Amino acid sequence: MDFSNPTREHRRVSILGSTGSIGTQALDVIAAAPDRFSVAGLSAGGRNLDLLARQAVAVHAPAVGVASATESELEHAIGAAADAAGVSGYAPQLFAGDGAAASIAAWPDADVVLNGITGSIGLEPTLAALAAGHLLALANKESLIAGGALVRAAAAPGQLVPVDSEHSAIAQALRGGTADEVDRLVLTASGGPFRGLTRSQLRNVTPAQAVAHPTWDMGRVISTNSASMVNKALEVVEAHLLFDIPLERIDVVVHPQSVIHSMVQFIDGSTLAQASPPDMRLPIALGMGWPFRVRGSAKACDWRRPAEWNFEPLDEEAFPAITLAKRAAAEGGTLMAVYNAANEEAVDAFHRGAIGFPDIVDTVSAVVDDQRAQDPAGGAGGELTLAAVLEAERWARTNARARCGLGDPPRDSLPTAAAAEEGQKEKL
Repeated sequence: MDFSNPTREHRRVSILGSTGSIGTQALDVIAAAPDRFSVAGLSAGGRNLDLLARQAVAVHAPAVGVASATESELEHAIGAAADAAGVSGYAPQLFAGDGAAASIAAWPDADVVLNGITGSIGLEPTLAALAAGHLLALANKESLIAGGALVRAAAAPGQLVPVDSEHSAIAQALRGGTADEVDRLVLTASGGPFRGLTRSQLRNVTPAQAVAHPTWDMGRVISTNSASMVNKALEVVEAHLLFDIPLERIDVVVHPQSVIHSMVQFIDGSTLAQASPPDMRLPIALGMGWPFRVRGSAKACDWRRPAEWNFEPLDEEAFPAITLAKRAAAEGGTLMAVYNAANEEAVDAFHRGAIGFPDIVDTVSAVVDDQRAQDPAGGAGGELTLAAVLEAERWARTNARARCGLGDPPRDSLPTAAAAEEGQKEKL
């Protein structure tokens, strides 16, 4: 694909994390726009192997990958799904094991790779898709956060397209001016389930309350990250990396209705905002079809009906995650990889009942400080490599688990593939 001169030609899409909410919604978009898209490949962690098999049979995916099952198990599941659907002669290329997602990301018959994996396990497939020369529609913010300069160096101009609703909104608004006319980026946050609570009140909240998001239906990790504002912190850093805007010129404002997805403020005092009802099919479709829009991707706002939108400042004392992330990102190196990995472990500890809700970000802060103490350069002294990122994550996970009092052995240096399969944003 010529990223400098894209066309509206039909695009073949490989979907990583096809059984999660991003993946299933992407398949809905593709089914509704057969003139624009078809499926080149599917991969999933394997927690829902039967669904992956049914998806593959339904779209006749040429390549299918699974991380936490064997090739024979995948072949058997696809055979059973084909028999149930009355389909004969379907025999896709199969990939199994830890490298399955990266293999699908590099599958040569794709034009676009949609990375809908949750967690930093998405980093290797992100790099594989970029190396293969595919347009990368990125819903896996953690790979950019952890990889940072590594991902930016691997991406050609125009090759990396955001799918997060906030970053899609910014990308759309940036069309309204030139780069030197941009004053600030303003990311909106719903405020999550704990909007308005003080830090002391947060001490008593429960895991069930943390995942009860008022706007979006998301998996356990992302819902908890949204409640703690870690998700918004990662989005601030992602915006910095995607759009090359200094961190000090990126703000967060609380907007409970989640209709304004983000804004760009320009030097003449004007602000462009992207508004739409909360529905991830719109940014997914735009990411796969970028820079061209896909008719009917989602419903538009009904401007004939009265509506009220509210905007509130963020309580940074109760929710310090964004300030912490900005500092770590500014220092560079592997500090954001440490931040993200420590958070994933702390979230796990919170849901196990090992720590309280405010302890999630406190743990992240302590682990990041430990990394600074043992390596004042934060890994920024040399060239950032995939091996350095993975080692920093392994160290951070071990440190975070020890701080949280988890007695079982630390997991591998990356989250399990099955755990990474859980959903991302989906409208309620």
